[in-house]
Order: sequence, then structure tokens, then C-alpha cells
Amino acid sequence: MKPTRFETAIALIDKKNAEDENTYQVSELAYPKELLYSQRMTRTLLRFEPNASKALQIAARAQHICRWKIQRDEYPMDRVGYLKWRETLKKMHADITGEILQQVNFDVQFTNRVQKIILKKLIKKNEESQALEDTICLVFLDYYFDEFATKHSDEKVIDILQKTWVKMSAKGHEAALKITFSEKGLALVKQAIS
Repeated sequence: MKPTRFETAIALIDKKNAEDENTYQVSELAYPKELLYSQRMTRTLLRFEPNASKALQIAARAQHICRWKIQRDEYPMDRVGYLKWRETLKKMHADITGEILQQVNFDVQFTNRVQKIILKKLIKKNEESQALEDTICLVFLDYYFDEFATKHSDEKVIDILQKTWVKMSAKGHEAALKITFSEKGLALVKQAIS
């Protein structure tokens, strides 16, 4: 059976992310970092939003596509530099995804919709952009938070958690509180949201 356009788009996103030379260890196996991240995004999205549209599913899968190509240290190491880096990345993710969608013959309207979700336009107002933001936060909390917390001061971790919490919807908060955190992680989460 011939794969659908959707399946082909996902496969092409995965192919790009499989080029990531940065690896992430899971159970002693090394995975291309962004490929693993994108698969975790899909898994988390479908648990959080089982009826997610194809556009939202593609946006979630491509949310970090080729992220390694623009390094953080190419920008000043301050807040302004960080925000500029993040904006440049989002634009690149949206552009690469747009090219893939055109390659598999999705129309302009669908492509624009996916790009808008990736760019997180109108977060809090657009349901799909908000669902993507919730998924990003849930993936961070579920898979990367405990490791992040060991590398930074409690103050910094609490600050990041508070910023993360503000971006999430009530439904996102509910899902976050069901995550199994380490004892220390849970204490920090409780402190941050109290």
C-alpha cells in the first residue's frame, strides 16, 4: 500500500532529524537527539490530544527539525540573544517543514496552517498553537526536567518552571501534575506553582 502524504511527510521529517550527530542515551542506546525528541513530541501529543489534527501532528513532529544547524553560541549569551536565537530557529523549523509539505503536494493553505502552529502564533488564542505549547512543556517535564534540575540551581529551576507553567493551559497543568517526578523534582514543581 502506498504511504499517504501525511505518512510521507512524517518520514521525511524523521529522515532530516536522523541526521543529528548529537545523541541522547536511553537504556544504553544512543539516538539522534532531535529524532528522539520529535518522536516523544508525537507520543505526548497523542496522549494529551488524541484527536489532534494532521496539521498539529506534523507541527509537533517538526517542532525542532534540524535544530542543531543553528547553535546557541552564534548569538549573544544574554536574554536578548537567547530570544533572537529562538525566533530564528522557529522560522527555520517552519521553512524546512513548509518545503517538505510542498514536496509531498500539500496545498498552500494546509502548509501555512502547519507553519503558523510551529511559529506558535496566537498562543492562548489559537487552540492548535496552545496544544503544541502544552505538548512542548509536557515533553520537557516528562523527559528532560529531572536532568535539567541537576545541572542548575534550585532558583533557576523554579524560575524556568514558573515561566513554563504560565505558557500552559489548564488542561496542560492537569496533564503535568500526572507526571511521575523524582522526589526532588516534585518538590521543585510544588514550590514553583504554589
